[in-house]
Amino acid sequence: MLTESLAGNTAARFGSIKFDAPLLVAVLLVFLVGEAVLYSASGPGYSVVIHQAVKFFIALGVMLFVAQIPPHDLRRLSPAFYVVGVGLLALVLVHGHAELGARRWLDFGPLRVQPSEFMKLAVPMMLAWLISRKPLPIGLGDIGLSLLVLALPFLLIYKEPDLGTALIMAMAAIIIIVLAGARWRYMLIGAVIGLALLPVAWHFMHAYQRERILVFLDPANAPLGAGYHIVQSMITIGSGGVYGMGWPHAPQAQLGFLPESRTDFIFAVFGEEFGLFGGLALLAIYLFIILRGLYIAWRASDNYSRLLAASLSLIFAIEVFVNIDMTLGLLPVVGVPLPFMSYGGTSLVSMAMVLGILQSIAAHKPLVPS
Repeated sequence: MLTESLAGNTAARFGSIKFDAPLLVAVLLVFLVGEAVLYSASGPGYSVVIHQAVKFFIALGVMLFVAQIPPHDLRRLSPAFYVVGVGLLALVLVHGHAELGARRWLDFGPLRVQPSEFMKLAVPMMLAWLISRKPLPIGLGDIGLSLLVLALPFLLIYKEPDLGTALIMAMAAIIIIVLAGARWRYMLIGAVIGLALLPVAWHFMHAYQRERILVFLDPANAPLGAGYHIVQSMITIGSGGVYGMGWPHAPQAQLGFLPESRTDFIFAVFGEEFGLFGGLALLAIYLFIILRGLYIAWRASDNYSRLLAASLSLIFAIEVFVNIDMTLGLLPVVGVPLPFMSYGGTSLVSMAMVLGILQSIAAHKPLVPS
């Protein structure tokens, strides 16, 4: 009798946890693939795999925790999340940990946090809160206010410097403005102004950032210098061919030819081991996550949830395709990790929070009938 009662209580508690099963299964698949690639890219070895698994289970707990928060509470917390995020960015510039010429991290004892990763979530939340307070479509005044909300964290992140994260955050803001129904003439004027400011932006870029763009245009010009990462990444992917060399055979990473094989260039290792077919299968899983997020946005019942879910889904898509295009030499190297595959903790938790919000919107009714 006691055993049956405990079993019933456990089942009831588990049943009360709100989550989106398709999203959760897809994330687990990507993570398991990432663990397999990390194992081979690390020697092969278990140490990095175990560390990443611990970080993933923490991120999974964060994801499920966020999924239990109703969207109306997320909406209420959006301004506070934005203000705290901006405060942490300011703290980074004063007391941040410097590494490889960049000051991007805060040390809290054994815990190291990169606040810029969470701003990719805080800015869309703040903008969705701001825009959803008025009837859509968005007006010119709200567009200007939205750009002001973006400007402060953008400048703080650029100052670290972390141009890649700053640009992704800017894309998130533009996505929300477009989804909010901004008039096309406003968007066209903004695009013209942006193009006109490119020479100014080039002037204010750091030397290494300009070098990355020039190397992207012609990586063979410096195969042993600034173009080394791109050249080795393309060699690694090309050596995998159609079917791949098989797991755990990743000679380019294991012999040390491919830099950052466990982080920014983990897709290159995957391509070497699993080839074109494996790459297409992985892309299919990522595409499912993106489309599932957009489906959740489509069925959301209020403007805040709809704007936030759509923008977060597209931010996830941008991170995936920027990383993969970077490894293929189709974009400059910007240091964007591959979600749920690249080794690291902060980006893992931030993407888990993104999917946690999507699951919150999906799990908490009401939804618009399909």
